[in-house]
Amino acid sequence: MRVPRLSCTCLAMWLALTCQGQSRWPTRGWERTTPAFVGVDETPLTAFDRDLASGKYPLADSMLVSRCGAIIYQRTYKHDYGTIYFKQAHSRGPLNARLTGPYNYFDPAWHPYYHGTDEHSMQSVSKTVTSATLGVAVTRGDFRAGLDTPVLKYFAEGKVAHVDDRKRRMTLRNVLTMTTGLDWNEDTPYNDPTNACSLMEATDDWVQFVMDRPMVQEPGKVFAYSSGATELLAYIFQKETGQDIEQYARKYLFAPLGIEHYYWKRTPRGVVDTEGGLFLRAEDLAKIGYLYLNGGQWEGRQIVARDWVRDSLVPRVDAGEGWKYGYQWWLLPTGDPARMVWMARGFGGQRLFVIPEEKLVLVFTAWDILGNDSFDEREALRRLLPAVHPHACSTEKRR
Repeated sequence: MRVPRLSCTCLAMWLALTCQGQSRWPTRGWERTTPAFVGVDETPLTAFDRDLASGKYPLADSMLVSRCGAIIYQRTYKHDYGTIYFKQAHSRGPLNARLTGPYNYFDPAWHPYYHGTDEHSMQSVSKTVTSATLGVAVTRGDFRAGLDTPVLKYFAEGKVAHVDDRKRRMTLRNVLTMTTGLDWNEDTPYNDPTNACSLMEATDDWVQFVMDRPMVQEPGKVFAYSSGATELLAYIFQKETGQDIEQYARKYLFAPLGIEHYYWKRTPRGVVDTEGGLFLRAEDLAKIGYLYLNGGQWEGRQIVARDWVRDSLVPRVDAGEGWKYGYQWWLLPTGDPARMVWMARGFGGQRLFVIPEEKLVLVFTAWDILGNDSFDEREALRRLLPAVHPHACSTEKRR
């Protein structure tokens, strides 16, 4: 069911407050300083780092902590994935429906790092970046359709299976909030052959696979996590703007933020894999968090409209287990109904945390793809937030 939009006023206040005093921008690289300089106790960070390095949280690849526009703590952890997943890399299965290429999730040339670079697979964090790219296009006036536009506007109805009145009522907003009403079960592990995402990725035409699913709910009523829903956005973006969403992101989102190194996979039909195909460096993922922390503004330019940022972070639907969901953003209540942690989450342990009241951005990457992604966000927050003390960010030179 939908949750009330009573937090809009508080969210607007957060966005206004977090933009005050922010005048240092990591476009050409993050400044670095000590945790103590920005009011953070280093001891809990070191303890968490020690547990990541020891394997308490399996197959962690990196940890990054940023406050007040500077990186204050960063670590990486090395693993021999060629050895760890050697058997799986050569055995066809749900995470390896294609024995070669980017959709073999055990191939060390492709996962978790893109061909030996430090560009890490983002998996479903790609969904949040897709939402941001759509927001840029809305801001610039290149994506003109309203969010209540029916999805079937972009398809020939006669070429879509199981069309009924409910499918005709499915809108772009339903796609963004994962309330499409389509028959889609992605709650099982991704190595389960019945997982809808795994079934989709085993086909050639992902978009057609998604649109052909029958309806099981009225759109807008029930949250059902769906990588397929996000994949529709790549196709719809092309139809609405006449532009490729990856090329658009490169020009209007990544370039202004100084994100020069990335890779974005495509489906067998050449459609951008908006549901999980992006590779980014941890430092560049942190820039996406910092952009939203600053209300969509970057170096004096409004890259994403403040209204889009605000609307994206409104808890629009109950996503289960205490989670809320906005426009491809996960929202975790903190106990105070007016305060949320904003998150992007990806299979294997990819996490972006934005904690607006603390002007804090956290990034974690990992490749725990057989352990069902054991990273516990709530535990990470319980362990790390006590280290963060009140601090007024300023333009004073870092030490």
